Amino acid sequence: MEHEFTDQNFQNEVLKSKVPVLVDFWAPWCGPCRSMAPIIEELANEIGEDKLKIGKCNVDENSAVAGQFNVMSIPTFLVFQNGKVVEQFVGSVQKVAVKDKLARFIS
Repeated sequence: MEHEFTDQNFQNEVLKSKVPVLVDFWAPWCGPCRSMAPIIEELANEIGEDKLKIGKCNVDENSAVAGQFNVMSIPTFLVFQNGKVVEQFVGSVQKVAVKDKLARFIS
């Protein structure tokens, strides 16, 4: 299941998460973001939430979080573990490449 991360819930849902978290920083008007949406949704359905939490953060509606993590281009994907950014990638990426980047965080 995909989560929706906001300025209000980011601290509890992402930074305090007991499992690693993949955050997709996106906007509805962004073409590459829309092309990545099905891939992120598939991964959220394939990977157990007990291993990795996956969700989206709309940068237009949640500018504080986007600014805090210096999100300058979208889509930007950040992986958080123990409250820290441990992986980052930007732009359209093939599903297999995303899975490869996430593999080391999934137990």
